[in-house]
Amino acid sequence: MNLKKNILYVLNNDVKPAVGCTEPVAIALACAAAKSVIKGKVDRVVISISPNIYKNGMNVGIPGIDEIGLDVAAALGTAKGNHENGLQILGDVSNETQYIAKTLLKENKITVKLENTSKSVYIKAIIYSDTNIAKAVIEDKHDNITLISLNEEPIFTAEDNININTKLTLDSDFFNTSIKDIINEIEKLDFSEISHMLDGLEMNKKAAELGMSRKLGIGVGYAMKESIDNGILTKDLPNLAMMMTSAASDARMSGLVVPVMSSNGSGNHGLTAILPIAAYEKLYNTEKEKLAKALAISHTITGYIKHFVGRLSPLCGCSIAAATGSSCAIVWLMGGSYIHMQGAIKNMLANQAGVICDGAKPGCALKLGTAAASGVQAAILAINGFSACKNNGIVTGSAEEAIKNLGILSKKGMSNVDKTIIEIMEAAN
Repeated sequence: MNLKKNILYVLNNDVKPAVGCTEPVAIALACAAAKSVIKGKVDRVVISISPNIYKNGMNVGIPGIDEIGLDVAAALGTAKGNHENGLQILGDVSNETQYIAKTLLKENKITVKLENTSKSVYIKAIIYSDTNIAKAVIEDKHDNITLISLNEEPIFTAEDNININTKLTLDSDFFNTSIKDIINEIEKLDFSEISHMLDGLEMNKKAAELGMSRKLGIGVGYAMKESIDNGILTKDLPNLAMMMTSAASDARMSGLVVPVMSSNGSGNHGLTAILPIAAYEKLYNTEKEKLAKALAISHTITGYIKHFVGRLSPLCGCSIAAATGSSCAIVWLMGGSYIHMQGAIKNMLANQAGVICDGAKPGCALKLGTAAASGVQAAILAINGFSACKNNGIVTGSAEEAIKNLGILSKKGMSNVDKTIIEIMEAAN
């Protein structure tokens, strides 16, 4: 296995710009892909989605329109009818697109239903127009279109997708690699190979600035900035990480058209993986190459953990994966060793393993802020020699073993959590 190739695959394929929460955006993307091959007036749109997509997209703001809902996302995607912009499809919604989408909703032409599937990411969009039927399917990743068909004749398939990506794949053995070997390989990367990591840093810093400028969503980041400015809170690394990360989430979850760099299919993961490092940069002068390698560490560890937990899961991925990735990066920036990174991972899993994901919504800013601050605190504890000991609940043995235990907890121990959360959310609506 070529370890370098696999790391670069993660950094080039799972770190992408996105506008809006990626679950409703993925629904819009699937509908746009289906509409792209069908002409004429839309008679009916039926979207079948996995429970995880359903849960995560139900209550979040959607860019380009003042309404929320999975049907709203589907209507916007259908109205756009062009899927070329991928996860940035809702970055530019015209008045005409809004009008078409609202008309589809008003005429009750959009139906959203749950699909009985074991896949965490699954979306099937079917559009009916006269005697024609167009279909698009997204699987496994939010922008991974595996089928576009017209009247059951395939126009684009998963094989075409593989060809587009020049048949690059991630070796399954990558996830049996020790985190130590992964870190050592990232340290050897040339700056030119990872300099684009800094684009995500700047992108997410702008989202944080927006969230700190005024009350958006719940206003967590703005409230923290006011408290720091008024001397109620100190301007230290954990508080800066919490303020910047929650502020960016405030802006995103409120439905503003704000691009962010995502990580492993999630914009909020991207915020949590990147902005604690931005907070570090704010306090400590750090050269660009070192920042790029820290970001590469954060994104790669995030993806490593997500492999075991699941792309979407009952657990909050920002708390258990992205914040753990940024915690490892903070340890590395502080000059810590692999032993210290092991400690940071164990601290994070001992602290954050029970945080559930109850869908994307304005309240995510609270969880992201807590996760970011916890990641910094876990790093500081670890670098000073303090970490969760062996046989501390699910934290057993090495960091890699603890991560695998977390995956068992998520996939086996919490199998009914999403169903219960959806029932609670639907009852409230």
